[in-house]
Amino acid sequence: MRHPWKILVLAGLFGVGVAQASDSVRVGNRLLVVGDTAAHVQALLGRPSYRSHRGGSRRRRRGAAWRDMSGGERWQYRRDGRVIEITIVDGRVADVDDRPS
Repeated sequence: MRHPWKILVLAGLFGVGVAQASDSVRVGNRLLVVGDTAAHVQALLGRPSYRSHRGGSRRRRRGAAWRDMSGGERWQYRRDGRVIEITIVDGRVADVDDRPS
């Protein structure tokens, strides 16, 4: 194999085996998206298995804009062999991270 690095680059580009944050997560036949209320999250997913408060200042680059992630809470759910982490800021979903457990 002359160019094994090409495989690594392609795997990285297509997200093979890489967890990444997104703007949404499918829950059954419903979709949970950034901007939904915390009440909507609990209606779809129930009580989180883990909840933590975030402190300090953190910003995440999302597309062409920066999203403020300071403060708020991180809710974690385990479903169907996956871990879903929802960041709640000011009562709304600010970020969704869905990855294999």
